[in-house]
Amino acid sequence: MSHAATHTGEHAHPSAGTYIKIAIILFMLTALEVGAYEVASSGEPAGLAAFVAPTIVPILIVLSAAKFALVAMFYMHLKQDGPLLSGIFVFPIILAIGIALALISLFAVVHLLVKPGGH
Repeated sequence: MSHAATHTGEHAHPSAGTYIKIAIILFMLTALEVGAYEVASSGEPAGLAAFVAPTIVPILIVLSAAKFALVAMFYMHLKQDGPLLSGIFVFPIILAIGIALALISLFAVVHLLVKPGGH
């Protein structure tokens, strides 16, 4: 069996059409991010801005996390890699998210407990 036959038998890579679909989805997610920011900063339309402005940071975080996941799965080929390699990549990300959430929670609690101007 040739090397090429062995390599193609390991895992199939997505087709060019799949990469184009992912690129279009990434473009649409980016457009949503820009649109959400513009609505929040301009205040227009008023009904939508009333919802988007206070939640702009979580909206942008979710959209950017979705884009990161798509890029990691398809363009970095994590979807086709074995579980060990994917785990080596994903575990530190999960750990970093946990640490960030713990710090946010800690500072939120400290902010609620400490009175402004007090120590």
